[in-house]
Amino acid sequence: MLLLTPLSHLDELEAAIAESCERPVLLFKHSRTCGVSCEALDELHAHVERSEVRAGYKLITVQSHRRLGEEAAARLGIRHETPQAILLREGRPVWSASHFRITKRQLEGVLKSF
Repeated sequence: MLLLTPLSHLDELEAAIAESCERPVLLFKHSRTCGVSCEALDELHAHVERSEVRAGYKLITVQSHRRLGEEAAARLGIRHETPQAILLREGRPVWSASHFRITKRQLEGVLKSF
């Protein structure tokens, strides 16, 4: 089973961006107090449990790591939202989605194309 790795420090974010030069990395920004975010996280877990794609899956929880979430937005040039999924390849974002657009089916399709 693939793991959803929590990020808590800037150096971990930088390592995830570097990892995207070797394989796709999906960065997921999550809010524990948002029902939509919890549903999107469930969709991500459903995808991760069955995915055959060799990818890295990273999690930023905004309540405990808000600054890291904001830094990810600034570093990647994508407006901060939660929930938010950002697919990285070669050190840059190639796809992103937020709210109800984060579904198991959507994640499978996007990750298979990269």
